[in-house]
Amino acid sequence: MSTLLYIKLSAVMALEYAVWGAWLPVLAARLLGPLRFSGKQTGWIYATLPLACIISPLISGHIADKWLNAEWILAGAHLIGAVLLLIAAVQTRFAVLFAVMFLYSVFYAATLPLVNAVLFANVTDAAWQGKVFMWAPIAWAIAGYFLTGWRWTFKTAEKGRDCLFLAAALSAIMAVSCLALPSTPPAGAGGTPILKAMTMLQDTNFLVFMIVSLVAGGLMQFYFLGSARFMMDTGITGKNVPAAMAIAQVVQAAATYYLLNKFIGSFGFKWTLTIGAAAWFLLYLVYVISKPRALIVISQSLHGLAYVLFIIAGQIFANIASPSEIRSSVQALVFAATTGVGLFLGTQFAGVVMDIFRKEGRFNWRAIFAVPAVIMFISIIVLVVLFKG
Repeated sequence: MSTLLYIKLSAVMALEYAVWGAWLPVLAARLLGPLRFSGKQTGWIYATLPLACIISPLISGHIADKWLNAEWILAGAHLIGAVLLLIAAVQTRFAVLFAVMFLYSVFYAATLPLVNAVLFANVTDAAWQGKVFMWAPIAWAIAGYFLTGWRWTFKTAEKGRDCLFLAAALSAIMAVSCLALPSTPPAGAGGTPILKAMTMLQDTNFLVFMIVSLVAGGLMQFYFLGSARFMMDTGITGKNVPAAMAIAQVVQAAATYYLLNKFIGSFGFKWTLTIGAAAWFLLYLVYVISKPRALIVISQSLHGLAYVLFIIAGQIFANIASPSEIRSSVQALVFAATTGVGLFLGTQFAGVVMDIFRKEGRFNWRAIFAVPAVIMFISIIVLVVLFKG
């Protein structure tokens, strides 16, 4: 792969996840704090992206496989998204903020499978794919550290809307960068590509993979929805939370570069995915213990390791398992199941659990995080027994 192509693909991969990482880990602190939203209302705001991911990736994947260049879809969706994020940053009422974030999520969700599709279409070597994937967590971490530095300098942590302004700026840069991508035209698949992708669910092995991925994706909402407030409640100051959570992305980058291909090559997809799920189980176990603070901070690395060995490894598994003419649609199907149905149900579930274990404005975090710990343990057993890899 040429240096120029690597730079282009890496820049787009980085910006795609920097936009997401700018607001997702810390917006809940604004919703639960200054805006005084309930756990259920916060869950609905966080549900906008999962709701959009149920349908939007399937539509964009179908269009990219059949009619329109993937890079054009990426550029247009991110440009519109930048405007919507600016509007969201100044909203204080739940109904209006929900509507704006949902509309934004429709456009952002359309881009998620296409970044992978562009990479897989232009790079077939697994080692180089990993070197491009590596920039996603690096960018996510940089966004977190930049936001921390911004809050230290300009004292904006109390209102918390700075994360949306940052995401808007990054989305605009992403829109321009997509125009420099190599042309990735439709493969010209006959029939309806997304329906062909769904026939892969007839394979029991692929079906088990999708079900466990859906569950694991849903449980991530306990991490995203609760971590910022949980860390602040255990004594970690709000301005340091973005940097603490960004440790996950530092580890994710290192694991993508050094471990991903080695684990898949040495252990196969079955045990790579199982180890990834086990890392999440250990993270939730640390949260249940809830001390010391240093262990809570260090445990953020487990999320980064889990994301690489389960989510990214799963995307590679789906790409290898799918016919070339419908790979955009298969990637869309994976995102629809995990980031769509999984995260939506997980958001609602996490929001309800948080409200159940919230009394007089205080959260019983041990009880809250015991729930995803138990479910993840069951998922690990399912992978070991039923998934063949």
